[in-house]
Amino acid sequence: MNTFNHNIKICVGLSGGVDSSVAAYLLKKQGYDVFGLFMQNWHDASTTLHGECEWEEDRFVAEMVARKIGIPFYFVDLSKEYRQRVVDYMFDEYSAGRTPNPDVLCNREIKFDAFLKCAISLGADYVATGHYCRKIEEVVPGDDSSEHTVFHLLAGADPGKDQSYFLCQLSQEQLSRAMFPIGHLLKSEVRRIASEADLPSALKKDSQGICFVGKVDLPTFLQQKLLPHEGDIVEVYDSWYQESPQYKEIVDVLSGISLDPSSLQMITEYVSEDKSPSSVVTVSPFDLDKVASLSDDSLDLLARPLHYDLEFVKEVYRSGKKHIRKTRYKDNPYGKIIGIHDGAQFYTIGQRKGLNVGGHKDSVFVISTDIASNRIYVGEGHTHKGLSRRCLKIEADKVHWTNPSDAMVPGQIRRYRVRIRYRQPLQDATLICREGGLYILFDKPQRGITPGQFAAWYIPIEDNCEVSVEDTSVDLIGSGTISE
Repeated sequence: MNTFNHNIKICVGLSGGVDSSVAAYLLKKQGYDVFGLFMQNWHDASTTLHGECEWEEDRFVAEMVARKIGIPFYFVDLSKEYRQRVVDYMFDEYSAGRTPNPDVLCNREIKFDAFLKCAISLGADYVATGHYCRKIEEVVPGDDSSEHTVFHLLAGADPGKDQSYFLCQLSQEQLSRAMFPIGHLLKSEVRRIASEADLPSALKKDSQGICFVGKVDLPTFLQQKLLPHEGDIVEVYDSWYQESPQYKEIVDVLSGISLDPSSLQMITEYVSEDKSPSSVVTVSPFDLDKVASLSDDSLDLLARPLHYDLEFVKEVYRSGKKHIRKTRYKDNPYGKIIGIHDGAQFYTIGQRKGLNVGGHKDSVFVISTDIASNRIYVGEGHTHKGLSRRCLKIEADKVHWTNPSDAMVPGQIRRYRVRIRYRQPLQDATLICREGGLYILFDKPQRGITPGQFAAWYIPIEDNCEVSVEDTSVDLIGSGTISE
């Protein structure tokens, strides 16, 4: 046994799943002083699809794992903190028409804050979790000839399970206390280790749904606080984009900074998950000098979602032999009311399930939600113009740098690889820093940019450099909440 390791006390967040179980098992084998801590963050089983207290089963499995490994086991109830700092935030964001990411919030506010403090109070030096990501330390010189340690968060070795995105909001202080014992392993290897060690969680399925709440029907969950309210589902035709001044102006600005305006792409290429390209060539399609000289107004125009201002006028007509007077909407060449929904706050950009509208050859997707008018706008097909955008904005106070010394200053532009959702292949983009915030201009149109979600940017890129999208050596540099 490593004597040095034996003097280091590590709290493992045992969830009852196979990943945290193997994390605890490996640390114990390496000679660390390990104990398990299970946290309960949710009580209301009525909101889950299973209708039962899943956390009770998880706690039972976690306790059996601790007993099998031979480590102490503790329990802490953080449901009050979870409701205040994660669930209430979710309700506030959805009521404002944004779509939050509870997993990112849970890691920042609960696992590596409230839970970490509890672990430290029990004597822990570090908190270990079953996340598929890695941490490395770098000693760098300071301004006064002293040295200090910088902590880098890297993608997990398993490209299909990399969870660095969910940890994109962690600070240097939080990372200094974090350990990720399985980040260098593939999921298949974790399962094998658990099976060979005969851990009780070896065959347990991965958890799904909202972090620590479970698999839920989201509208039902949100209706705890957000009341349903019927509104129109409006389909937007392609003709709207041909006439929209806002859309035309966006195209003009992008054409003005493009190296080849004739090949300007405005629609996302639809590629299924299992057919993602194996590499990307990182040559920007834009003149970066022109990008840097864009006005704030032009950048706001590019980052602002399209505003659909369709109006529908009713007319009276007579129907049947008795000429009964009825009303209907006059035909609108730009769109049509095709259904009714239960509340715009229950829908998100890119959603296609739960719309309950038929009569279309291709799938119908949500392209915009308007909380003020309680309308949702939809478009038919994966290539509908409303699904694609080239730019997003993160307000200045929502920008987070993993290492503060990497922070950009107003006037700077940099090239990074970015993702706007979990498991999305990294996308090449240019970050433009201004006083009001950070703009991300993508080399290619992005599908379903969603306000409230997180954009995370990774290791800087250089033009004419070909890099595999499955490169797991990438360093997570920063992140922020998409503003609108």
